[in-house]
Amino acid sequence: MARRVVVALLGPVHWSPPGVDLAQWRAALAEDVIDLFATLNEVEVAVAVTPADRALADALVWPGTTVYEVAEPTPNAVFAALEGYDQAAVLVSDVPDLPALTVGKLLRPLTSRPVAVAPVEGGGPGLLGVAVRLPAPDWLPTLELDTATPAEARANAPRPGDVAVTTGWRRLRGPADLATLDPAFEGWEATRALLSGSGRPT
Repeated sequence: MARRVVVALLGPVHWSPPGVDLAQWRAALAEDVIDLFATLNEVEVAVAVTPADRALADALVWPGTTVYEVAEPTPNAVFAALEGYDQAAVLVSDVPDLPALTVGKLLRPLTSRPVAVAPVEGGGPGLLGVAVRLPAPDWLPTLELDTATPAEARANAPRPGDVAVTTGWRRLRGPADLATLDPAFEGWEATRALLSGSGRPT
């Protein structure tokens, strides 16, 4: 069986709901994503941060979770830091209610394709995550998860089909995204608690 790792990339967060501190919001989102990843089967879990955010990662990870320090918050930098794995997926941390199945769908194409990307649901800018067979192919461009597109990931591929596009999910990057949170959906406890404390319905 392939050795696989799923990495939460704690990149910058540029928006928080009114009345919610940005640093606390970022930490709550990240905590929920890390907790979700800890429930996944048949994968190892890690966190990646730039050196400036090491303290944030150390405060949130479960005991024994590997934290990778990378020079830039990109999937490519994370892939380069990984050793001993056959497959890896790097996902954003502003998806506290991400269904676990979505992570599995991002990894599944790697049985036959070298790269898979999950778009932002609804066609918004950026990606939800990127998965590769390691080592990552040389033709994969540096992808900024806040702005990259599936077309950008495919731009230098020998064949367009080398990059699979999987199921997407929306990211919490503005008021419209916040309104889509489903109170009946299990999980996202830290985000839910922070929103409740701000007087917002959860």
